[in-house]
Amino acid sequence: MSVEISGIMKISFSTLACPEWKLSEIIEMATNAGYEGIELRFVQGEDSLWKLPVFQGSELKSTKRALDQCGLAISCVDTSCRFHSPDRRERERWIEEGERMADLAAELGAPGIRVFGDQIQPGASRDSTRGWIEDCLRTLADRTCPNGIEIWIETHGDFATSIEAGAILKNTARENCGVVWDPANSFIESEEPPSRSASALGKTIRHVHMKDLQRKGDGQWEPVLPGQGMLPLSEMRTALKMLRYDRFVSFEWEKKWHPSIADAAVALPHFVEWFRATG
Repeated sequence: MSVEISGIMKISFSTLACPEWKLSEIIEMATNAGYEGIELRFVQGEDSLWKLPVFQGSELKSTKRALDQCGLAISCVDTSCRFHSPDRRERERWIEEGERMADLAAELGAPGIRVFGDQIQPGASRDSTRGWIEDCLRTLADRTCPNGIEIWIETHGDFATSIEAGAILKNTARENCGVVWDPANSFIESEEPPSRSASALGKTIRHVHMKDLQRKGDGQWEPVLPGQGMLPLSEMRTALKMLRYDRFVSFEWEKKWHPSIADAAVALPHFVEWFRATG
């Protein structure tokens, strides 16, 4: 069974760490390693999770029963939704995908889904892109409000800083919208300290990604095991405690995007041990 690691904060991991695993393998790892939740990103190589039989019909009932028996929560259902396209039809397609994923999140008892802003496209401006993002967030938030699912925009891409994310949320003006705070993205994009990010975003933080990174000789960043990189993780944790943050901190080990890094079987237990030892 899962155990509490760090007082009011709970821990989960993103399935970016094990994108090809079956859900049964993911649940087994979470249980054995001591996690309290799972952040669903990829399962069996699929990111539109509603397409998988394990999340449909009688198999969905079995999935929920397996999670309950292991005492595991779904901390977040991640989508690939991006609302930056100048093409209205493309944005509408992502809104529809968000609705499907929100329906699945509601079935699984997850509090919210993750979406992106994300990057200013050729020929577009920051202001126009921000407007498209805000319109899409409002539309999706209104459609998902009846089933209790929140819409969380990640601090990512050209809108990674607390100033940008905060402005989008303010203009969106929906109570069921919040932030997936990824301090690594803010730090890489603008060297924004976690203490400043957390203070600016405050209670809009609904979910947190934690990872560590090391800058390589070519200037690029690559994932390393927590505690072995250059990110100010202790500052991040202190900032969350100051906010009395009591939701999930989710380990984002990006094996999907960096296949040469350590396997999930190594990285996922390491995070729990590191998080407990440094708490």
